[in-house]
Amino acid sequence: MWIAVGSLAAWLWLLLCQGFFWRTDVRLPARREPRAWPSVCVVVPARDEAAVLPDSLPALLAQDYPGRAEIFLVDDGSSDGTGQLARELAERHGGLPLTVDSPGEPPAGWTGKLWAVRHGIGLARARDPEYLLLTDADIAHAPDSLRQLVAAADTGGFDAVSQMARLRVESLWERLVVPAFVYFFAQLYPFRRIGKKGTRTAAAAGGCVLLRADAAERARIPDAIRHAVIDDVALARAVKGGGGHIWLGLADAVDSVRPYPRLHDLWRMVSRCAYAQLCHNPLVLVGTVAGLALVYLVPPVALLAGLAAGDTATAVIGALAWLVMTGTYVPMLRYYRQPLWLAPLLPFTAFLYLLMTVDSAVQHYRGRGAAWKGRTYARPDTAAEG
Repeated sequence: MWIAVGSLAAWLWLLLCQGFFWRTDVRLPARREPRAWPSVCVVVPARDEAAVLPDSLPALLAQDYPGRAEIFLVDDGSSDGTGQLARELAERHGGLPLTVDSPGEPPAGWTGKLWAVRHGIGLARARDPEYLLLTDADIAHAPDSLRQLVAAADTGGFDAVSQMARLRVESLWERLVVPAFVYFFAQLYPFRRIGKKGTRTAAAAGGCVLLRADAAERARIPDAIRHAVIDDVALARAVKGGGGHIWLGLADAVDSVRPYPRLHDLWRMVSRCAYAQLCHNPLVLVGTVAGLALVYLVPPVALLAGLAAGDTATAVIGALAWLVMTGTYVPMLRYYRQPLWLAPLLPFTAFLYLLMTVDSAVQHYRGRGAAWKGRTYARPDTAAEG
């Protein structure tokens, strides 16, 4: 019963004191169009993205932006013809100017994506842009996406404006796992706190980050974060740590077209970086597993165990904790246009994430951690020593 009380207390604290993380109304802030539209260079790191480029790149090429804008797609050693396909799509669809280039293999201490971003930013700096849009190859932007991002940054005086792209939710496993992924992320990094000056909370969504060029230079992006596997959070911390004003919220017109149809695909997405999120610290891992169990698994177990044992108090407390949990998940399901009967299943999804996190640690100690598209990245301190 006392464990159930602890779980309920945790949920009441999360409900009221964790930046109202469960609300989904943090969207692009109020904005007005600038008198003179600043120049923007779009940097797209891409590795083996031929399957998604036809659904994403044409939308980027078709941006309705009144100022000067240009796209740099950096082919990070693809083996599926990503670079050539990008050129063909640009010739077929027209739109913003596109440059396709490749930096070669990353040196020791760099992740492939950040090495590609570094190369793209280097190409962009020759155009002296005021803003850089860092966006992934699987992200499809609405025609006015760049326009709205720049207007929001200019109006609010933000050094970085990032939108959490709406991920694909079509298969059964995507319905179970994807909305929870964003929900858990918002729980760790409440969006309302990120946008406030003077707070330490900092995060971004790597699929869509508009960054002032001078802020990137001050924060030494991406050199200062060259080994980061979770590069979007590292970028936000570097910018905010240097005195920059950042903003992160949910997107209405930025969508990921990458499919994760099987549980295996989603498992790899989460487990490749979960242990890195815990700084590869086994004590933090133990605490995280215990915390997930207390917060997400105890309520249904307390309810069922209380009913089975005739312990009404334990059953009621467990039911109340489960009810609060379910209620906080409903807004995210509505944002993803999913049926609300999925909300009571959040403990099951949290249990999957618990297993993914443990698996991430196991793969790390087997030397296969942080693996993505044929590359495996060492711990930051190991990479630095190399």
